[in-house]
Amino acid sequence: MLIVVKALFIILVCAGLLFLYARYLERASLYYPTRDIEATPLQIGIEYRDIAFKAADGTQLHGWFIPATGASCTVIFCHGNGGNISHRLEKIDFFHRLGANMFIFDYRGYGKSKGHCTEPGFYADAKAAYEYVRRGFKQEHVIIYGESLGGAVAVDLAAKEKIDGLILESTFTNVADMAKVVYPWLPAGFLKTRFDSLAKISRVKAPKLHLHSQCDDIVPLRLGKKLFDAAPEPKKFVLLGSGMHNDAFFACNDTVRKEIGEFLEKIH
Repeated sequence: MLIVVKALFIILVCAGLLFLYARYLERASLYYPTRDIEATPLQIGIEYRDIAFKAADGTQLHGWFIPATGASCTVIFCHGNGGNISHRLEKIDFFHRLGANMFIFDYRGYGKSKGHCTEPGFYADAKAAYEYVRRGFKQEHVIIYGESLGGAVAVDLAAKEKIDGLILESTFTNVADMAKVVYPWLPAGFLKTRFDSLAKISRVKAPKLHLHSQCDDIVPLRLGKKLFDAAPEPKKFVLLGSGMHNDAFFACNDTVRKEIGEFLEKIH
């Protein structure tokens, strides 16, 4: 009996250690925030407004509004899990050249935004950004853009709010599926974070544009396709022929510009 008790104790201790290690890996693998704002749109010749706003729980957030002459839509940009808004100047320039307003913001824990990174917090921050745009700029058309992990934030927002279009770049299905790719030995039940776009995408009725590289070295193409297949019409999947996870957008710049440009035109 004593041997059985000892064995059970060892099993429980090992399970507990594995659980704690899983939580550590989960957080370490998901969030790579930086605080320093290294550049602004002015440094590439684009006027912008510095915006301070708050999430529903009072967390102070920071973003930029980049107006475009004659724009009839605003793109709310949900960036990926690394860096902050100052590392997206090329994409700011991209949408500015397309003639769309852009509101790009940092999640809590990133850039000048206060607080700490959490999944519910990211959702609350995106909702606050959406409400700020609707209240502050009175744009007729609102497009949500999600980059990588930001795609999960974008899907959550698009599933809950009235939007006119959703663009997803290199977005995965959920954390459980990604964990099987990165840590195949890790029990999915130990994961607290979900970012479960697969469970939410069916509620997004607005037009959807999915962009994914066949050479993506972080989010497998099959996960991008799985998410797309679960989405209702209207939708379009664009397979990017070159570039990896972090550079396919610009490696296939002509294709991306054409597809996003046409997508925005249809919504106007």
